[in-house]
Amino acid sequence: MKIQANEVAVFALGGLNEVGKNCYAIQYKDEIILIDFGGLFPDDSLLGVDLIIPGIDYLKKNEDKIVGLFITHGHLDHIGGIPYLLRNINIEKIYSSGLATGLIKKNVSSKLLGNKLIEFFENTVIKTKFFEITFYRTNHSIPDSYGIAIKTKHGYIVHSGDFKFDFTPIGPMTNFAKMAKIAEEGVLCLLSDSTNSLLPGFTMSEKKVGNSIKTLFTNIEGRTIVASFASNIHRVEQIVEASIACNRKVAVFGRSMENNIKVSQEMGYLSFPKNTFISTSEIKKLPANEVTILCTGSQGEPLAALSRISTGTHREISITPGDTVIFSSNPIPGNAYYVNKTMNNLCRRGAKVIKNSPLTDVHTSGHAGQGEQKLLLSLMRPEHFLPIHGEFHMLCEHAETAAKYGIPNDNIHLLSNGKILAFDGKSSRIVGKINTDGIYIKGNTISDINNTILRQRKILSENGILAIVVSINTVTKKLLTNPLIVSRGFIYIKGNLELTNKIRQVASDTTKKYLTKNNFDLDELKKYLLEAVKKIVYELTERSPMIIPVIKHQEKRNRNF
Repeated sequence: MKIQANEVAVFALGGLNEVGKNCYAIQYKDEIILIDFGGLFPDDSLLGVDLIIPGIDYLKKNEDKIVGLFITHGHLDHIGGIPYLLRNINIEKIYSSGLATGLIKKNVSSKLLGNKLIEFFENTVIKTKFFEITFYRTNHSIPDSYGIAIKTKHGYIVHSGDFKFDFTPIGPMTNFAKMAKIAEEGVLCLLSDSTNSLLPGFTMSEKKVGNSIKTLFTNIEGRTIVASFASNIHRVEQIVEASIACNRKVAVFGRSMENNIKVSQEMGYLSFPKNTFISTSEIKKLPANEVTILCTGSQGEPLAALSRISTGTHREISITPGDTVIFSSNPIPGNAYYVNKTMNNLCRRGAKVIKNSPLTDVHTSGHAGQGEQKLLLSLMRPEHFLPIHGEFHMLCEHAETAAKYGIPNDNIHLLSNGKILAFDGKSSRIVGKINTDGIYIKGNTISDINNTILRQRKILSENGILAIVVSINTVTKKLLTNPLIVSRGFIYIKGNLELTNKIRQVASDTTKKYLTKNNFDLDELKKYLLEAVKKIVYELTERSPMIIPVIKHQEKRNRNF
């Protein structure tokens, strides 16, 4: 199957059944609009990988059809993949707004960006051959977050962006009037943020968090250490303001936190008295109750500032008795283990830890709960609904909310990355699936790591490695010495002599038997050795280390002089 000439297609290159690497595409005839191109930070199952970005095979094949990349906001799960995209795909125009523009300029080299970056505003209208793109302001945990409305032949396709409806926001209010105006013209399909779809009602206002943080600060007698998302500029603002109100100076740790504050100050999003921030050396000169440390590591990231402080490996900050650590965040799905580990380490070092709870209110989500999701559905009145940005159970919950709102089940689409949903103005259908396998990033470059290498690393991390070194003479067809057994991360050789001798004996017998063949080659001998040793190792230990046969061969007869 393929997209027909009269069909508008919608699909995701990332962001479905996962929280991260968001990238969505709208295609009609020879035009493709991309919305966001983000990254996903890997868990421990992806050893040696720093970032995962959406697969770009389809974009490479259809590079000439891409009319622009449109950015909803400046979080890394929406802009983090842009440097790698630009190195591999010719994107002529990138449309972004406000702080997202500043963060893209900070994270993407000017050589790659060139003059591609174009800033949009709420009244901007961008017209292509087949599309008309407009924007409406939303609330989120970072300034200048937008929903994007794409006018197509069959009606609007609206991407909600990451959003919540905060009626006492820090910053501008959601533009409900603009949303209602778009709805009046007819919304064919709504793509809506599902991250917080399990929360009944409305997400708590950011302003309430600010008041809670100020109250906490007034009751803390020692040094305060606060961990938050570096990109949550509104939260950073409130933490610093609470510090100022309590006569505290602020020291900032963590590269992303430092960079985001710097960009936000340069662009006018943050403005504080000149003497608000202090250096590391100045911390020691002040009483503990006059210091706030603002740092990264709210998700338990091993290399982030707070994680290193918790393990005593930070070069400049150590926990001292009387310190209070505030986690102004909730764990992202999958990060709870690492957050709890960091909290435990902090407590062991004598810190008091405060995390978000109904009693503390030190964090609120930037994503809509079910109340806001229903309100968005009521405002947009879409014919079709596609939940996006979330793990599968989040998408399902959001789909259920849409069904309760009244959208027919046949018009609610639970997709996976790569599935193409097409509309012809009368009906919808799945027209196929494209490859969207994520691209692994190591350092600043696309890695050659693939699934085979990742499987091998997993085996190494869990079961270790066992090398079998065999020396033979290919002319006399003799085994020159007993096989050498080398173990790393599997068994301790000296403490397992009986097991080692059994493995050595199997390797020796297998080699001798194979050498009796008239015709043989070294690769085939390695295969025989691998299978034989693998079998005996599993029988004796019920473990499967990585087994590497090494054949050292001599190709001449020994002569006696």
